[in-house]
Amino acid sequence: MKANKSLKMLTEGAIFTAAAVVLSLLPLYKLPQGGSLDLAMLPIFIYCARWGFGPGMLVSFVYGVLQMFLEGGIAIGWQSIIGDFIVAYAVLGVAGLFHKLKGGIFVGIVVGCVARFFVHYVVGATVWAAYMPEEFFNMTMTTPWLYSALYNGAYMLPDMIVCLVVAAVLVKPLGKYLRGEDLRKAK
Repeated sequence: MKANKSLKMLTEGAIFTAAAVVLSLLPLYKLPQGGSLDLAMLPIFIYCARWGFGPGMLVSFVYGVLQMFLEGGIAIGWQSIIGDFIVAYAVLGVAGLFHKLKGGIFVGIVVGCVARFFVHYVVGATVWAAYMPEEFFNMTMTTPWLYSALYNGAYMLPDMIVCLVVAAVLVKPLGKYLRGEDLRKAK
């Protein structure tokens, strides 16, 4: 039985990662220096809600590596590659910490998005600081920390809201699957 559960976990991980990659290729909008509004994080969050922290971290890390190769090279050095891809996507796996809570997928989405935002925020304010424009959103930019917060917030906040809304729509018809109840009953 344990082997069957491991096989199911790996299979679902591959399927949810593939779904995330496909969704990342269909952005609603894309910012010029990276970042986009899409539903790509939702399959990762669903997987985390079903399987928990460890498997969620692994799938998030794999997704980050794939994004690094598929994003089109929007990186300016090894620090950007590690921060904006490996670490920023891997932290989505913290959503798995909440998989046993009622409404854990929603808490996981918020915590995962905030964690990813924070990583992009720090990388943006340090690594990308030299690329800060003089004006952004019709505001004069005086510090890379403000610019990074505005730039990364411009896609992370809407991304989080879209994930929360779609998850809310899916809870009624697919609730037991989003909570992983089908996994616990199949012991």
